[in-house]
Amino acid sequence: MKRCLIVDDSRIIRKVTRKILEGMGFAIDEAEDGPAALEICRRNMPVAVLLDANMPGRGSTEFLSLLRREDGGDKPIVLLLTSETNIGLIAEAVNAGANEYIMKPFDNGVVEAKFADVGLA
Repeated sequence: MKRCLIVDDSRIIRKVTRKILEGMGFAIDEAEDGPAALEICRRNMPVAVLLDANMPGRGSTEFLSLLRREDGGDKPIVLLLTSETNIGLIAEAVNAGANEYIMKPFDNGVVEAKFADVGLA
């Protein structure tokens, strides 16, 4: 079973996203911040990471930079979850290693389409 990591400080976002991804057949890990997410990746590298763009503490770009330097960290498809319309923020995340982004709020159809776009569905 493919494994996906959801990284978001919002428990509600993690819960909703988990339900969508489990419905798509993914096993799910959750983290509320970058350090916890990095530890999960070190133990069991996922095939996909859904990453909140506005995390407290270490931001998403710092997490991406650290992830991409880990052994196997170049493999996961990273989709940035954002409510920002600031293209500069999205470009910064893509430059740090994100593959694609999903605008919040989202639903099953949006997540399924993005996963199909990046070859995960």
